[in-house]
Amino acid sequence: MKKRSPCVGQVLAGRAATVDRPSRQRSSVTNGSALFLDGDNQSPWARRFNDLFTLHVSDLGPIEALSEGQISICRRVAAIETELERMEGTLSKGEEIDLDAYSRIAGNLRRMLETLGIERRKRDVTPSLSEYLAMKAQTGAADDHDH
Repeated sequence: MKKRSPCVGQVLAGRAATVDRPSRQRSSVTNGSALFLDGDNQSPWARRFNDLFTLHVSDLGPIEALSEGQISICRRVAAIETELERMEGTLSKGEEIDLDAYSRIAGNLRRMLETLGIERRKRDVTPSLSEYLAMKAQTGAADDHDH
């Protein structure tokens, strides 16, 4: 079975445990049982928002390492991207949109992404010296065994 990415609720629920109040005294958004205070958490818009939010959070690193400000900006970025995609869908049908609003929204998105750091954080996959030597020894032993 394919591993599913965590949803906004799961991401935020993991952090909710750090809030020093019982869950019944926290909002459903903080507890991770809802994406929004009000609205349809299962709409296509909400599902796309959730996907984008999760992707941005995963680009920044483990959720535990992110500040509440970074998480907040990720939510705003996901909402703006979802709206820009909706506008692009309207354009794809040959309908008109307010291009001035579109370009201003896109500019705001760029600034938010710069604040977060647009680049994806790359994992260091270079083996340590001891791992490299162990792999070489294993490869050398396998080569010796084949002859």
